[in-house]
Amino acid sequence: MLINLHVKNLALIDEADVFFDEGLNILTGETGAGKSILLGSINLALGAKASRDILGKHGDYASVELLFQVDASTVSALAAKDIFVTDNQVLISRKFTENRNIMKINGENVTLATVRDITSLLIDIHGQHEHQSLLSKKKHLDILDEYAKQPLGDKKQQLSVTYKAYRALKDEYEKSNIDNEERSRELSFLEYEVKEIEEASLVSGEDEELEAQFRKFSNGKKIMEGVNTAYSATGGEMESASELIGRAVRELSLVSGYDEDVEALESQLSEIDSLLSDFNHEISGYISQAEFDEETFYETQKRLDEINHLKSKYGNSIDDILIALNEKRERISVLNDYDSYLQKLEQQLAKKEKELAQISDEVSEIRQKSAVKLVSEIKSALNDLNFLDVQFDMQFDRLPDYTANGIDAPEFLISTNPGEPLKPLGKVASGGELSRIMLGIKTIMAENDHIESLIFDEIDSGISGRTAQMVSEKMNELGRNHQIICITHLPQIAAMADAHFLIEKAVENKSTVSRIRRLTDNDSVAELARMLGGAKITDTVMESAREMKALAMEKKI
Repeated sequence: MLINLHVKNLALIDEADVFFDEGLNILTGETGAGKSILLGSINLALGAKASRDILGKHGDYASVELLFQVDASTVSALAAKDIFVTDNQVLISRKFTENRNIMKINGENVTLATVRDITSLLIDIHGQHEHQSLLSKKKHLDILDEYAKQPLGDKKQQLSVTYKAYRALKDEYEKSNIDNEERSRELSFLEYEVKEIEEASLVSGEDEELEAQFRKFSNGKKIMEGVNTAYSATGGEMESASELIGRAVRELSLVSGYDEDVEALESQLSEIDSLLSDFNHEISGYISQAEFDEETFYETQKRLDEINHLKSKYGNSIDDILIALNEKRERISVLNDYDSYLQKLEQQLAKKEKELAQISDEVSEIRQKSAVKLVSEIKSALNDLNFLDVQFDMQFDRLPDYTANGIDAPEFLISTNPGEPLKPLGKVASGGELSRIMLGIKTIMAENDHIESLIFDEIDSGISGRTAQMVSEKMNELGRNHQIICITHLPQIAAMADAHFLIEKAVENKSTVSRIRRLTDNDSVAELARMLGGAKITDTVMESAREMKALAMEKKI
């Protein structure tokens, strides 16, 4: 469950610190007060894309923190994703500056992708317009597969892998349909390429050795100038390092017998003299053996040019070129016995298609069985949401060809009026009906997936009256086993709050800011009165608000 939300310098919010309760947490306020900003801050902490104007006017950075309390199963699921939890708490933080943003989980830097990957384990967020996704048939399949996740097991993964292999074989077969003339041209070209590579007699690592030699030859003059200068400075000539150190050793040896410390200094200097002597011997040998032959340099350069030419055609390294050589040899072998290759490919494709058909049918069967149960649960949920005499079903169409998701194209069907035939959801349901249907689906999914926290942003869109009351009762029911955070404009839903928060604008220091505070019972009634009566709150409106709150509390018993 989401315990705490801390926001600093985000848009109109200078700083907010919100502690949520279990059950139904309601957020209300006038239009434009900052409710969407608050919810947006949660999305930002969970990896949503940040806009350029996100930074407020109350500092040079913005930050959002979310603190979750999680159960043992979530701890295990997070550990499987290399996110390790102490004290069953997960702290997600995101800090923004003008040029960068930093994400952390429990103090460790992470990527946005990592946070997005674990979001579904912590919370489910229903945005303002998410119900519109029900207009897409693809969404219907996604809902069904999510519901049937357990019976499907790893079959969808098997289906995806099998389809990928099938698709690769089919693509290869389609590309292999070439005539004799085209085959002859390809064979001739491949033989030329193989000959070109073979004649180069490439050796792995040869290019690196040649490049080192080339650098040495190219800079031969500079090398010798530097080496000769070093030798002159350290060699045995007058005023060289070797001569000066030797003189110093002799001087110390004359007096070392009088003082142990001087004797130690003489010993150190003698060691230096010995090392320098060895160095001079080696550098002298290097000078005498150094040869920068022009012909050798030319041959090195020529060989490098040849290798680099092959790299430009066949790969970035000698190893890549040799891999390409083997692939071309294999292709030549195929082209030389093409009829046998085609026959074998046809057999492989037929076998893989049969395998794909079987796994697709298995997945389809599981889906159809799960759909019967899902449809029944959705219908029950819709009855609770004031859909009277509603008929609900799922129609399965078969796709003309296989996909990574199988062969199914399921679609929700609904009839909201007695005597009317079932029709596709997107062609019948209004915005308000779609909103309620999505609420029903979310309720079922939350129970099925054991999601502890759910956020609803204006789930009440397009509803009022008795329907609003039934939606509020459904939210209350859902809040008995889950943490619900809900932004609403409906007093019927707000009255059901276990914790009621008010978001309002204020002017401070000539600047507009959004504030959020938890309401007392009396303050909550006053806010309900505002939602009921608007600008003018009469005694009658206040009494109605008190009655609404009292009736809501009775529903909670």
